[in-house]
Amino acid sequence: MTPPAAGTSTLLRAEARILVRAEPGTVYDTVSDLPRSGEWSRECTGGRWVSGTPRTVGAVFRGENYRGADVVPWAPVVRGPWTTESEVVDAEPWRLFRWVVRDSAGRRQDSTWTYELEAAPAGCLLVHRYRLGRPTEGFTKIFGQLGEAGRARFTAAWNEKLADDVAASLSRIKRVIEDAAAGRGGAA
Repeated sequence: MTPPAAGTSTLLRAEARILVRAEPGTVYDTVSDLPRSGEWSRECTGGRWVSGTPRTVGAVFRGENYRGADVVPWAPVVRGPWTTESEVVDAEPWRLFRWVVRDSAGRRQDSTWTYELEAAPAGCLLVHRYRLGRPTEGFTKIFGQLGEAGRARFTAAWNEKLADDVAASLSRIKRVIEDAAAGRGGAA
């Protein structure tokens, strides 16, 4: 998947990075195992591969998610359990794993999650990104319930939430991998 063209708008964006004391192959094997996401994600509680060869381009993952009432509590977002389907669009062991969220008809949306990995002297630099260009089906519904000021408030609050979520996921991934390497288990 190619990056967005210059001038393409971005509605939401979050990025965090962390040094993990493990080789990139170990880190890649962990983050590309999407059913394990419940060990580190604040919202994804797990899920399963529903088509394609797991962890390869074209594979589809159905994520099970949960969001509590305390998350941006004034916003008209899904609360409780819900599912998503995502399609792997890049899978380069030791380097890059990226997937996009699909709409209810199975089409790719402009909603992209990425892990980038780079060997470092003390292990692996892991970068986690999220980018939303055009609004997804869900965001279109949310924006339909908000006026212009409400949309701006929601976008700012959701960007802050995403930044916190991405950073928390990386901290938990680091703990899962480093605890496993030290023989301490590792569920977050």
